[in-house]
Amino acid sequence: MFHWLDKRATAAIAAALAAVCGGALLAQPPTVFRADVNMVHVIASVKDSHGALVGVLQKSDFKILDNGVPQEIRVFERQTLQPLSIALSIDVSGSTAKDLKYETDSATKFLHALLSEGNPQDAAALFSFDSDVREVRSFTHNYPSLDNALKSIHGSGGTSLYDAIYEASQELENRAGRKAMIVITDGGETTSTLKIEPALKAAQLADAVMYPVVVLPITNDAGRNTGGEHALIFMAEGTGGRTFYPGDAGGLDKAFSDIISELRTQYFLAYYPKDVPLTKNPFHKLEVQVDRPDLRVSARNGYYGEAEGADRSPDAQIAVTPAGRKKN
Repeated sequence: MFHWLDKRATAAIAAALAAVCGGALLAQPPTVFRADVNMVHVIASVKDSHGALVGVLQKSDFKILDNGVPQEIRVFERQTLQPLSIALSIDVSGSTAKDLKYETDSATKFLHALLSEGNPQDAAALFSFDSDVREVRSFTHNYPSLDNALKSIHGSGGTSLYDAIYEASQELENRAGRKAMIVITDGGETTSTLKIEPALKAAQLADAVMYPVVVLPITNDAGRNTGGEHALIFMAEGTGGRTFYPGDAGGLDKAFSDIISELRTQYFLAYYPKDVPLTKNPFHKLEVQVDRPDLRVSARNGYYGEAEGADRSPDAQIAVTPAGRKKN
């Protein structure tokens, strides 16, 4: 994903500049510019005012701002066929037991539809979670093995929702191409060791688009964990995804169908950040816009890059590009 310039060439350029400019540079406050340029990737979906997907836009229709600064889009693909990695996480806690059969049946149809078409390098992994998080099947394009894995899952006990999102994100991070996470849950959160912030950060670091599918055992707000649902909505919006409330088996099938349609109508945009103002926060705010007011863009709202360093002078707060992502 990252494109690094040769460090020896960078050093040679720096030495040549120093020789030419001489003492004049010594009289100036130090300015921070980075030559190890990383390309930032953004996956975007666009819908019209009626909620229909729009897949016919051109590169000139888009604008990207990194910490408020417009960037030049260097790569643009419409309805991209870049390989897709899907992490499918299913809540198997006690509160979801009665719905597990139709959840796995719908997931089976989803995976079959996903892997029977598209890029042959597309892959899916299956996770289940209750009090613990388990990787039931690692990433594969082999649908029968995923089907068998779905039939084997079961569980009980608490719900470690944030831990499950974190673990799936960790597995997605080193995957190439597009990445998405589907979480089928009732929205409960009772036993995670992590809070929402590290879970969302892990999804952001993985460049994963999150699609929570909330299966409600109780429709009355007073009797269910709406806090967990709001957290899922927050994370979905932060990664450029959206949240589904299917209601029943037919609704779950439609939710999966809508996810497939969205995954097949995505735009892939990439740019080399330039003249991006740094702050003390390593999270860079991203805005993806289109020039038509009747259209709405869904894309991640930022990424983790370089923060303002120890030198707090104004000249030190500009960098050509954020630093490479690092696992925490």
